[in-house]
Amino acid sequence: MKKDLISNQSQLDDSGKLIHLLGLENLPKSYLIDILDKADSLIDNKGRLKKSKALDDMSVANLFFEPSTRTRNTFEIAAMRSSANVINVDLANSALKKNEALMDTMHTLKAMQIDMFIIRHKQSGLPHHVAQHLEGVSILNAGDGINAHPTQALLDMLSIRQHKQNFKNLSVAIVGDITHSRVAHSDIQALKMLGTTDIRLIAPEGLQHDSSRCEAVKCFDNIDIGLKDCDVIIVLRLQKERMIEADIPNEQEYFDHYGLTPERLALAKKDCLVMHPGPINRGVEIDSTVADCSQSIILQQVTNGIAVRMAVMQTLAQNS
Repeated sequence: MKKDLISNQSQLDDSGKLIHLLGLENLPKSYLIDILDKADSLIDNKGRLKKSKALDDMSVANLFFEPSTRTRNTFEIAAMRSSANVINVDLANSALKKNEALMDTMHTLKAMQIDMFIIRHKQSGLPHHVAQHLEGVSILNAGDGINAHPTQALLDMLSIRQHKQNFKNLSVAIVGDITHSRVAHSDIQALKMLGTTDIRLIAPEGLQHDSSRCEAVKCFDNIDIGLKDCDVIIVLRLQKERMIEADIPNEQEYFDHYGLTPERLALAKKDCLVMHPGPINRGVEIDSTVADCSQSIILQQVTNGIAVRMAVMQTLAQNS
């Protein structure tokens, strides 16, 4: 998918209403704040998710072209708690396997009176391409290639905001495979939008970010230096196939140099938050003691993921 499809496809209609959520790069800050506020309002004072009738009589289709458990399930739960009809499309046995063109499948699903498509695809820009060529259906990007994962970044921002009130004064470290992480790319965009100026990217050389593309980041290959006095640490999942690219011989070697251990966490501030998008590779990118410690808000992120996805779908439904 061409890069210009990613950057040029509008998420807003002619009146400025949000009709798709494809990424955070061109999202007005007012919508980001509104989604966070709405998600917060969907969680009661005991941390339980509320139910809503906001998507009553609407149909939402999950279109996951690559494997997912956590994201797909939280989108499904979010739609159901908002009173939507949920269709999990069986892509493994769909007409796409019979050489039907992808857009033909999308038009067919639209003809089934589906109001919202949630799309995850290994190809960067695929949700943007669908949004560009299909009218009358809201498109939510649930992760496209190495490009973006907007709802993950939104739930990360909500989780941080619940503990740290002022983003401008935060030092946030993102540790792991920055190059291939759509989570990292969207988190950087969200943090910049909220005013964070101390964003630290910690990774081996082969998995590091091109710092020339973003003035608001500092790149480190030494985790001990990068974590010093941090307020938030976001640990990324490492895929085994990426270790070869970064000349990392095995998982133990990666853990020795970049794993988040209790000793390394102690270099950050005492109230530093520990986050991870999941699923966790214990003993690879994070020590079990750290993943389960009192500073970890990893499970809170999961609950917040449902609230954020409810808020996004409800916002799109109101604007449709």
